[in-house]
Amino acid sequence: MDGRTRELLHHDVLSVLPNRAHDLARLRELAGGGEPIVTVIGKYNHGKSRLLNELVDRDIFAVADKRETVKLSVWLHRGVHWLDAPGLDADVGTEDDRHALQAAWLQADIRLFVHAAKEGELDAKELALLEELRMDALRTGRQILFVLTQIDQLAEDELEKVQAAIHGQVAGTVLHAVSATRHRQGVEGAKTLLVEKSGIRPLRAVLNEALSRVPDARAYELRLLFGEIRDELEELQARQAQALESLRRNQIQQRQRFDEGLDTVLDKVGRGIEEVVDAHVPDHAVIADAAQDKYQVTRAKLERARIQIAYSRACIHIDAFLVGHGVVGLPKEQQIAAGSLNTVMVAVMGVSVKFREDLRSRFCAVPGRARMHREFARYYELSEDREVLRAKIAGGEAAIAATKQALAALRVMEAAA
Repeated sequence: MDGRTRELLHHDVLSVLPNRAHDLARLRELAGGGEPIVTVIGKYNHGKSRLLNELVDRDIFAVADKRETVKLSVWLHRGVHWLDAPGLDADVGTEDDRHALQAAWLQADIRLFVHAAKEGELDAKELALLEELRMDALRTGRQILFVLTQIDQLAEDELEKVQAAIHGQVAGTVLHAVSATRHRQGVEGAKTLLVEKSGIRPLRAVLNEALSRVPDARAYELRLLFGEIRDELEELQARQAQALESLRRNQIQQRQRFDEGLDTVLDKVGRGIEEVVDAHVPDHAVIADAAQDKYQVTRAKLERARIQIAYSRACIHIDAFLVGHGVVGLPKEQQIAAGSLNTVMVAVMGVSVKFREDLRSRFCAVPGRARMHREFARYYELSEDREVLRAKIAGGEAAIAATKQALAALRVMEAAA
């Protein structure tokens, strides 16, 4: 798989599970294969570089009392990548810490946690980091070795006190006590006793055993990470599907309640209108007003007023129902300059009715009732609440699609690993 394809696949998963950024980065490292990686990690001036030089039998890594290691340094020796990271707390800008933690968390198969004996027990930051590394080792199978360096700088009884103090802080931890200085002096002076007292040989033996377990540990970690991410995606997909189903069910139920409620209101106002239009009195409203009737109260005017009052009452009942369902104003694209006319009631019902036949056709006849229901339902679907609900449903559908795509990407990554 080429790098571009791998990046796209990682992006598909990361866009859904941003919390898995570290695990995906680790999977990228594991997918690359290659030689085992041993990383030293610890605070500045605790003897990390000097320790690595003795483990690889040559002066590869810079050693000094001042800060020398400012970025990751790698050396391939006998099929192993030895990685020297900047010391924790060496750089107040935390750039060194970033390099050190990258080496420990993303690249290392085996971590050598280094602490100088002369410093006594671990400080709070070292304790926190060591606990995180130990928990990660339990989870992923990656190995961690605690190396107590510079033991030549303490008397035997002082060294025992330091070891006891550290055991009190991190019970059950095996301390590999070493002195890079003794080892170098012993090798250069052919002094076997110094070499033996340096602790380097026992540490090498433990390292060799740990290195032999790296292939199995990597395979286990691959299965673990892929399994965890797959499980999380599948659980997320199930929750998303459940949430989407709830939204869709709510959408249907809302519409059903609206339709049923609107029919009930229209039935009620329709019965009231029937009493008006079926009144056993002549329909004087159809009689046009004469010029001399302009300032007179006529039977025609009274009838038209009675019709308008009935119409207004019906509209008030309908409007109250619509307001309860958020159907009030017109969509922006339908609005006009006269703000008082930008309501659903005016758009569907108009402003006034003058004749009984108009009332009958609107409220009592099946086609008129159906038209009102259809028009009010259309504006109901254009209401803000319904738009918001549709947007949520669309978002839920998009989220499920993204999760499906992430699962597909993960399967491709796993097959290629």
